[in-house]
Amino acid sequence: MRPALRSLAVLTAPLLLGGCIATAATDAYGPGDAGFVTVAGQVAPALGGNTPTWVQTPEQARAASERVRSMVHKKTISAETAVQVALINNRGLQAAYSDLGISSADAWQQTLLPNPNISVGLLGIGQPGLVAFKTIEGMVANNILALLTHKRRSEIAETRFRQAQMRAAEETLRVANETRGAWIETVAAFETVALLNQARQAADAASELAEKLGETGAMPKAAQAREHAFNAELVGQIAEARLAARLAKEKLARAMGLWGADTAFFVPDALPPLPGRLMNKEHVEREALQRRVDLQIAKIELEATARELGLTEATRYVTDLGLVAGFESEREKEDGKTRLTGTAQVELDFAIPIFDSGAARMKKAEFTYMRAANRLAERAVNIRSQARSAYLAYRASHEIARHYRNSVLPLRNQIEEESLLTYNGMITNTFELLADTRARIGTVLMASRAKRDFWLAEAGLAAAIHGGGEAPAAGGGGEAAVADAGGGGH
Repeated sequence: MRPALRSLAVLTAPLLLGGCIATAATDAYGPGDAGFVTVAGQVAPALGGNTPTWVQTPEQARAASERVRSMVHKKTISAETAVQVALINNRGLQAAYSDLGISSADAWQQTLLPNPNISVGLLGIGQPGLVAFKTIEGMVANNILALLTHKRRSEIAETRFRQAQMRAAEETLRVANETRGAWIETVAAFETVALLNQARQAADAASELAEKLGETGAMPKAAQAREHAFNAELVGQIAEARLAARLAKEKLARAMGLWGADTAFFVPDALPPLPGRLMNKEHVEREALQRRVDLQIAKIELEATARELGLTEATRYVTDLGLVAGFESEREKEDGKTRLTGTAQVELDFAIPIFDSGAARMKKAEFTYMRAANRLAERAVNIRSQARSAYLAYRASHEIARHYRNSVLPLRNQIEEESLLTYNGMITNTFELLADTRARIGTVLMASRAKRDFWLAEAGLAAAIHGGGEAPAAGGGGEAAVADAGGGGH
């Protein structure tokens, strides 16, 4: 019996080892933040004072809803407020955090050993109302290869989990960039509506004057129709601009995850003025290579592929190695005494690599590694170019917007003032004055668009450095109305 018990103790050792491993895995991947603290720390430099929130319980959901309502309901929100609301309330982002939890559970599962199979049999000779068991048989089966490769598999699981954390960080940055760009476009769209309304005042005055001059015969019908047509076209442009502004606001509401009464928020009437100084990003390529989340994802992919290649090489010839062990205990009676005897057996089960030597699996693993390496190199090249392009757009758009603000607009204002003086001196007529006024409004609209392009370029620069997709390109809603209104004044 003692040999059988000793054999059983040896065979149950993997069970105890598996229990220790399971406890360690629970600490690393089990219930809790599931790596969310790492995600929040990764995105913190790009978000400034904003912080993402993972809503996991009904209580947290109610608290998040109340917080969001207090931030937006019937209030004028800033870009930072919009981003913070999106980080709390965007359901797609919350789904990405759930994906992080799923990846955590998958990594946890990969670190656990396969459960051993245990079988116990009782044999005996029965009598009516009584069964006398004479033989007890037991067997424990386990996968020895899983034990031998457990460290490598755990390292691969940990690497994949780090990759999932970076993907969650990338989605966080994408939502923040999208929300910031939507806020810029929304404010710019409403600013365009306000400027077009100012242009309409001049158009209304010109149309009314043309009608009165036509009644006196001082203005031909063609000239009257020209002024009426400009006024009518401007009304249509204002309607289009209002529609673009409302649609832009709906896009912003979607990015923030708002619906119902929470959509009763406002945005400022105009974008902030241009900054006096620009950020100095002489080493923008190096900074982007250090901070881009998608590049880190590609690096981790290469690391995971390398580890999987090593595991494939280690298990090239032996893909399945099983240990089957058992014992048999028998009770016998002889000379009026009961004796217990036991025997133990151990079987090793493995596949002989006669037909499949593992060469195909090795070649596939090598090609997979080369694919990851080339994609990483491609990503690095693209990131360098994107960083350079974003910085170029950032500086150039600021220069253009500043040119409109400092040079073009002052000249237009001067022209309008001089036209007013000559009109008062009866040197120029009314329509020349109105034409100069319309031209100035067109320039104001172009200056507003240039300012919008700068703020979008600044958001694009942040996205190029930290990752999370690209900010919306310049040239959004209301651009056609701007161009037409500017041309109408010439």
